Amino acid sequence: MPIADSELIINPDGSIYHLNLMPEDLAETIITVGDPDRVSMVSDFFDAVEIKKGKREFITHTGYYKNKRISVISTGIGTDNIDIVFNELDALVNIDFATRAIKEQKTALTIIRIGTSGAIQPHIPIDSFLVSTKAVGLDGLMHFYEHNNLNELALEQALTSHCNWQEYGIIPYAYSAAPKTLEQFKSDTIFQGITVTNAGFYAPQGRQLRLRPQLKDFHSKLKSFQLGSDLITNLEMETAGIYGLSKLLGHNALSMNAILANRATGEFSNKPTETVAELIQYCLSQLT
Repeated sequence: MPIADSELIINPDGSIYHLNLMPEDLAETIITVGDPDRVSMVSDFFDAVEIKKGKREFITHTGYYKNKRISVISTGIGTDNIDIVFNELDALVNIDFATRAIKEQKTALTIIRIGTSGAIQPHIPIDSFLVSTKAVGLDGLMHFYEHNNLNELALEQALTSHCNWQEYGIIPYAYSAAPKTLEQFKSDTIFQGITVTNAGFYAPQGRQLRLRPQLKDFHSKLKSFQLGSDLITNLEMETAGIYGLSKLLGHNALSMNAILANRATGEFSNKPTETVAELIQYCLSQLT
């Protein structure tokens, strides 16, 4: 049955509504970044760029790095944008735009997030790299989707019991990284841990400017949580949505974090651009 015009919105030129991309514009290996300006930081390392398109905060460059076709796409900040980007990426490869029918043969994309993050464990230094083995969402996005038992139920239950934040309407969801992709990117020099995805940057991450956060124990609760040997290591705003949607849609996602802040020690990087550039180069080398 064809998907209705109101559900799958295609622009007059045949491109998907928000990303402004045609199916042929997209590579099967994708790097996502939050900042639109960071797209060119990635594509500057390409040997050739064949496509540059953009609409709103969604900028896409597709090209080649060492004979591998790669697309780099900016998502903007937050899981609300991740919801748009990942559904539309999937539509570009798994829905026939001419018939509006879901394809029988599905394409599994490889999607690497290169993002910035703040550590909450004091032993993780600024300007280090961290790979998210699992991600916990405190934002609520994945509660709107049938999880099909692909979520990390034990992690959800343990963290819910540990934090006891239900009275504030906070119900965690959790998903894991793609195992094969995780193995490809792991290194003795890269930290690993559970990443928490927050609904905002200030009070939702325990920051205080003029407004006081309601959760006084936010950092202490997360920092003291342990499931087996796994700790919560860092905070950011996209990874749990990326892992959840990718898992449900059948894509292989991994989140690589440049640690620019340590909330436990109060430090912030004095060379954030250089650190992100180094992470970009590491990820490109692992993809090829």
